[in-house]
Amino acid sequence: MIENLDPKQAWDLLQTNPNAVLIDVRTAIEHSFVGHPPKAIHVAWKEFPGMQLNANFVAQVEQHASDKSAPVLLLCRSGQRSVDAAKALEAAGYLHLVNILEGFEGPLDADQHRGNLGGWRFHGLPWSQS
Repeated sequence: MIENLDPKQAWDLLQTNPNAVLIDVRTAIEHSFVGHPPKAIHVAWKEFPGMQLNANFVAQVEQHASDKSAPVLLLCRSGQRSVDAAKALEAAGYLHLVNILEGFEGPLDADQHRGNLGGWRFHGLPWSQS
C-alpha cells in the first residue's frame, strides 16, 4: 500500500524515523537547479531528453534503500511522478512507501506558476540547491 503524506508530515517522518529514506525522483536538472530537501537521494524516475523512463530505477533505489520494510518517501515536482515510482517499488516488494503530496513545487496556480499553492518549499521546509 502507498501512503500519502503532505510535505510537513513527510518531514516529521524523516525526523522521527532514522531508517526512512527520501528519494527525489525528479530529473537531475530539477534536483540540482530547482533545489532539493537535505539528504534527499536523487534517483530519476524519468530523465531528459524526452522524459524517458529510467529502466534502472528500482535497482538504483535498492542501492540506497536495501531494507524493503523501511519507509521510502518519494518526492517529485507536484506529486504525480512519485506515485508512478512508488508503484514500481511496490511491485518490487517495498512495504512502506510514501508519496509526498504536492511535491517539491506544488500545483499550478491560476497564472500557471508553481510554488504559490503548496509544495515542500511553500511550506518552509529545509532545502538547498546544488
